[in-house]
Amino acid sequence: MRLGPGAACALSLLLLSCASAGDPPGGPPDHDPPIIVDATPDSGVTLEQPPDVARITFDEVVNERIAASRPDLDGAIILSPDTGVARVSWHRNQLTVRPHGGFKAGRIYRIELLPVITDLRQNRLKRGRLIVFSTGPPLPSASLRGAIVDWAGGRPGANALIEAVLLPDSLPYRALADSAGSFDLPLLPAGTYLVTGTIDQDGNRRRGPREAFDTVRVTLPDSAAMAFYSFVHDTTAPRIRTAELADSMTVRLTFDRPLDPAVAFDTGMVQVSPSTDTTARLRVLLVTTPAGLDSLRAREAAARQAADTSRARRPPPIPEPAAPAPGAPNAPGAPGAPPTGRSLARDTTPAMRLLERRPPPSDVRLLRMAEPFAADARYVVVLEGARSLSGITGAPTRIPLSVPRRRETPARGRRAPADTTRPAPDTAGVRRDTIRGTRDTIHSTRDTIHLHS
Repeated sequence: MRLGPGAACALSLLLLSCASAGDPPGGPPDHDPPIIVDATPDSGVTLEQPPDVARITFDEVVNERIAASRPDLDGAIILSPDTGVARVSWHRNQLTVRPHGGFKAGRIYRIELLPVITDLRQNRLKRGRLIVFSTGPPLPSASLRGAIVDWAGGRPGANALIEAVLLPDSLPYRALADSAGSFDLPLLPAGTYLVTGTIDQDGNRRRGPREAFDTVRVTLPDSAAMAFYSFVHDTTAPRIRTAELADSMTVRLTFDRPLDPAVAFDTGMVQVSPSTDTTARLRVLLVTTPAGLDSLRAREAAARQAADTSRARRPPPIPEPAAPAPGAPNAPGAPGAPPTGRSLARDTTPAMRLLERRPPPSDVRLLRMAEPFAADARYVVVLEGARSLSGITGAPTRIPLSVPRRRETPARGRRAPADTTRPAPDTAGVRRDTIRGTRDTIHSTRDTIHLHS
C-alpha cells in the first residue's frame, strides 16, 4: 500500500519520536541532575531469599554512557563481594545490577553507585549511593579506612582500587579511593582480611602485572585504619643504568628502578678504580641520595655561616615595636590588618602525612670522593648490595665512568696577545684612511700597494 505525502511525513515523525530517549525539543532548560528515587533491595534490609537483580531508579531518563575515562555503564557500580565487574543493564530511568553468578544466600552485599551518572542533558549526579543488604546473616558494623600513596611517584593514590579479601572464604570487597588517596569501606563482616591497594592506571578495576600495589593483612573485630605504600613489585635485582659526573668530586649513579631506602650503603660496598689498574682504589667518602647530599651541604653552609657570624661584629639589636592591644585596627587577625608573615599551611591530608613519614624512594645514589677525578681519564665503578623495593639483591654491578677533558677558557675582558713574530707591513707613503686590513686592497695616490697576509 502506498502512503500519501502527508501520511509518510507523519509516520516519519512518529518513528523519530519513538527512537529518541530524550524529551521533545522546546520547553525550559533542564539544569537539575538526576535523583535516586528508589533502590530495591533497600539499604539495611535482611532478605530471606536472594534477589534476582538489584534495581536503582532515577527521577528521569539517564545516559547509557557514564562521565568517566571508561564510559561503559559497568564502571558506575562497585559490587561486593564478586569475583568480577558487576553486570549493569540500562532501562531508561533504571539500572539493574547482577553479579556474575547471581546473588547468593548467606552473604553481605555492598552496591556502591559512583557519581558518574548523567541525564540526557549531561547533568551529573551530585552524590553517589551505598546500598548494603544481607541475604541471611545480620548486618555488620565493622569498617576499614585509611590512605594509599604511589610511593615511588611521591603522590597520593587518586582513584586507587582497594580490595579486602575475607579469609578463608576469599570473598573480595572493593572500593575506590578518592582524589586525595583516602578510602572507606564501612559495614564489613568481622574477620581476617588480606587488603590490597592498587594504583589502577588503566581503570579496569583489576591489578595489572606492572601496576604498583601494597598488601596488608589485618584482623578486623570492629574497625581498623590502614596505610598503603604502593610500588611495582619486581622479580629481578636493580642494575646501574648510567654513571656520570655531578661535579669534579661526585659521581651520580642512576639505577633502572628505585632502591630500598632501608639499605644504607657503606663505602666498602663501592669500588672506584682506574680502568688501567682495577686493583687500585680511589677513596670514597660517602654514598648517599640527592636529598641526603642536599641536607649535608645545607648543614655545612649553616656551619660556615655560623662561624663567619661569630667572627664578625654584630650590630646592636633593633628593638621590636610593642604589640597592639587585642581588637586594635592593626592587631594580627583584625580586619584590614597587614599579613603576619606566616607561610602557607602545608598539606595535611592522610596521604601526604604518609609521604612525610616515609619519603619516596630514589633511583639515584651519589658517590662523594676524597679527591677530584683526573681529567680525560677512564674509571670503573663496582657497586654491590643494591636492593629493590621488593627485597631482591643481585650480584655486584660494574659500569664504566669517563671523565672529559677540561676546557680552558680565556679570561673575559682580555684580548689575545698580538703576534710579534711577523714583520709589520710597509705602509710608508700610503694614506692612513686607505688602509683596510691585511687582506684589503690599499689605494694610494700614485700606485697600488697589495698587502697579503
